[in-house]
Amino acid sequence: MSNPRNGDTTKPPCLPRNGLVKIPTQPNGLGSASITKGTPAVKNRLCQPPSVPAILSPALAHRSDLPIPSLASPLSLAALAGVSSPPGASLVGLNTSESSEQPSPERLPGSPAERQLAVDEKILNRLFWYFSACEKCVLAQVCKAWRRVLYQPKFWVGLTPVLHTKELYNVLPGGEKEFVSLQGFAIRGFDSFCLVGVSDLDICEFIDNYPLSKKGVKSMSLKRSTITDAGLEVMLEQMQGVVRLELSGCNDFTEAGLWSSLNARITALSVSDCINVADDAIAAISQLLPNLTELNLQAYHVTDTALAYFTAKQGYTTHTLRLNSCWEITNHGVVNMVHSLPNLSVLSLSGCSKVTDDGVELVAENLRKLRSLDLSWCPRITDMALEYIACDLHKLEELVLDRCVRITDTGLSYLSTMSSLRSLYLRWCCQVQDFGLKHLLSMGSLRLLSLAG
Repeated sequence: MSNPRNGDTTKPPCLPRNGLVKIPTQPNGLGSASITKGTPAVKNRLCQPPSVPAILSPALAHRSDLPIPSLASPLSLAALAGVSSPPGASLVGLNTSESSEQPSPERLPGSPAERQLAVDEKILNRLFWYFSACEKCVLAQVCKAWRRVLYQPKFWVGLTPVLHTKELYNVLPGGEKEFVSLQGFAIRGFDSFCLVGVSDLDICEFIDNYPLSKKGVKSMSLKRSTITDAGLEVMLEQMQGVVRLELSGCNDFTEAGLWSSLNARITALSVSDCINVADDAIAAISQLLPNLTELNLQAYHVTDTALAYFTAKQGYTTHTLRLNSCWEITNHGVVNMVHSLPNLSVLSLSGCSKVTDDGVELVAENLRKLRSLDLSWCPRITDMALEYIACDLHKLEELVLDRCVRITDTGLSYLSTMSSLRSLYLRWCCQVQDFGLKHLLSMGSLRLLSLAG
């Protein structure tokens, strides 16, 4: 959250949505598209200040009262492209032509020596590493020299532009729509994109207009989109470089679309809140993705049978499995999983409400390489499960037990013997009391303890 400055506690309103932040159009023309870290785990809900300076002089580097936006702060497509936008404009195309009005180095304040330092590329190449993604987008508008330095791909590694469908088109005077220019993204070498609310046609337009789409894009995320089986097949056929795929809230593709489109080059797949995903989808994943290393699945209709589909090759390569809110999975499914995927280092059974202590015992006895285990929202887990974990999972570094309402102080006494545990989440564990927390005092390796609720 932004810190109050000079007694002013007001801040622009922010509405969290899917880990990102969306704010109303500001007077400087910044819209709702955003750029964020490559992982959804980053949820720094910091709002961009209502105004940004048009020109930043070197003297501002010593100001400690300047706002510092986070990597998750919202940016418009105009800001991402590094071009100026007129006041009050909410949707601006990505025109990166050199004719965009920017001040020349001669117009910067200060002495000639200071102005020379302000455009020295050797200095700028080192200086710009200290700025966030939001600040870099603003700094790229200062002058052509700064933009030329900032547009190097090294400054944008690990960042994912988030593009909403309504911002992908410019409305021409005649009422026709024109797809925006993505040249600004290509210059900076973005290899990861998140498209929100797009259709099959929008995806085809993106492929045709982004110069790096064929080979250069490594990760694609589609959220709340109307992509169909045909669109999914075209996208993965045309974008030959995609190895990481996320489908979230996409309800128009079917399991047949997965069978026809999934390619063996994909190593990480995330499917969540897609109503047509069931056991046959897992069968397609297991047979078509032999090199899968990470699978994130939120599917309400997946059963125990699906977890037996994984092949011996995947059992060797797959190290991360997250099954979130898979309500139909029971201890029998856990048996299938531990036999099919014995090399897991990250496992989440969050929301798998039918899993009991016996299922956790199977995990602890068979998955000795686990470093992260998430059992949140598993109401049948008791202190006995924690005893199994403490006895067998000697490499475990992170344990999430949120909303495990049957865990008591006795269970914490078992965990206190774990010398490798660094992060422990006990949020809304209503039976944990002061006496139980005393057991944790002996855990010298513990670095993060969450007791929210």
